[in-house]
Amino acid sequence: MPRWAALFVALALLACSPKPQEAHPALWRVEREQGQVGWLFGTIHSAPRPLQWRTPGVREALDHSGIVMVEVGNLADEAGVAATFARLAKSQGQPPLSQRIAPRERTELAALLKKSGYRDGDFAAMDTWAAALMLARAEEGSGDARNGVDRAVIAAAAGRPVVELEGAAKQLGLFDNLPEDEQRDLLTAVVTEAVQPDRDLSASWRKGDMTTLERETRSGMLADPELREVLFARRNRDWAVRIGEAVKAGRRPFVAVGAAHMAGPQGLPAMLERQGFRITRVE
Repeated sequence: MPRWAALFVALALLACSPKPQEAHPALWRVEREQGQVGWLFGTIHSAPRPLQWRTPGVREALDHSGIVMVEVGNLADEAGVAATFARLAKSQGQPPLSQRIAPRERTELAALLKKSGYRDGDFAAMDTWAAALMLARAEEGSGDARNGVDRAVIAAAAGRPVVELEGAAKQLGLFDNLPEDEQRDLLTAVVTEAVQPDRDLSASWRKGDMTTLERETRSGMLADPELREVLFARRNRDWAVRIGEAVKAGRRPFVAVGAAHMAGPQGLPAMLERQGFRITRVE
C-alpha cells in the first residue's frame, strides 16, 4: 500500500473512532508521617469505548510518581498472555462441562454455551477454571480490553519503571491452583451471573462510586468464601505489603489495579490505613 494510502486509512479510522467517555475514577493519596507518598488508582480492565480517565488529580499524581505498579505489566502482549493461559489451562480427559456442574444449573449452562458459540464437549482438554474464564469473557459482550485503563496507565508511564504486583503467570496460577471443587464453584458462579440482569459497572467506575463497586465484591464468584479469600483478600494483603514497602522506600508508587481491589474493609486503602498510613480520597 502506498504511504499516502496508509495515511488516508489511518485518518479515516481516527475520524470514525468513538469519542472517549469522560470519567472521574477513584483515586487515593497514601502518606507517611515522615513525608513519603504514593497513590492508589482504581482501574477498569475493559470498556466498550475509550475512556477519558486522566482527571487533573490523576494527571498530577502520575506526574509526581516515581514508579507505576500494576497487576500485569505485559497486557499489550496479547499473544504472550494467551500462551500463558493455554499452558496453564491444558488438561486431558476432562468430562463435558455439564458434568462439572450441579444438575439444577445445567439449563443455564446450555443457554450460556449456545450464546457463546461453544459446545458442551469443547473443553475436554481444558481445566474447569479456564473454561469458566472463557465463558465469562464471552459473556462480557461489548467490553474491549484494548480500552482498559490498566493498559493506558502503562503506556502513560513515560519512562518510569513499571512494577508487576503479580504478572500473568502468577495471576492465572491462582486459578490453576484452586482445588477442583472450587474450580467448579467458579464455573457455577459464572453460569449463575450470566442469567442475572445486566449491570453497567463501567458507569459506577466512571463516577468513582465505590459503594456500588464494594457491593459487587460480595456477589458472584466473590460471594464464595474460599474463592473470595484466594482471589481477593489474600491478593490484597500481599499487594498492601509491597505497596507499603515502596512508599516507605520513597519510590512514590502510582498503583493502578482493578477498582474492586480498593473496596471495603479488605480493600487496599483500608489495609494500608491499618498499616499506619494516612489515606485520603482525592476528589
